[in-house]
Amino acid sequence: MSGPVGLTALLVMAKEPRPGHVKTRLTPPYTPAQAAALAEAALADTLETALRCPARHRMLFLDGAPGRWLPPGIEVIPQASGGLDERLAAAFAAVADGPALLIGMDTPQLTPKLLAPVLAPGAWREYDAWFGPAEDGGFWALGLAAPDPALLRGIPMSTGYTGAAQRDRLTGAGLRVRDLPLLRDVDTAPDAAEVAAAAPGSRFATLLKRYARGQVS
Repeated sequence: MSGPVGLTALLVMAKEPRPGHVKTRLTPPYTPAQAAALAEAALADTLETALRCPARHRMLFLDGAPGRWLPPGIEVIPQASGGLDERLAAAFAAVADGPALLIGMDTPQLTPKLLAPVLAPGAWREYDAWFGPAEDGGFWALGLAAPDPALLRGIPMSTGYTGAAQRDRLTGAGLRVRDLPLLRDVDTAPDAAEVAAAAPGSRFATLLKRYARGQVS
């Protein structure tokens, strides 16, 4: 299985969805196993979207081991060591030969339509970077016409100003930046409910509904 061909490499950063390793802020109200299952559903939704989008490469930079959730057509690369800024920088270094868009596993509401502007053939004619801000102050997407790891190294991660710091780094380097829509990451139970409402047909939303009805598995 492979998706349509495009100019831009599509990169996904993710953790292996295993209990106690992912989505720990969902516990409580969800058990560690349920939190991991929700993470798996979100990742599966994200990878399905990646396969439906035009891309020259589809690469999953994974902390952990692949599992049943991995569809054909996605290349798996172990995440680099170090802080998140170093791991993101290493992902862009792997595709330094052309434009790349990096997304995470925390926004299962993503659709090909939402990503279409940055993956279109003319996406890089007027812009050097695309930036997707997140409601928690971070960012859910970063696209670079000329991937440069130095644009990410040293950015303070997992703070309320991570997104602002990253965007300032881009503009400070003289890049022409285009913003993507503001989205909500799945970190807490209220986040999960909001995201599921935005993507009612997703695996993530379906599983969350089962848990809301008291179905534990």
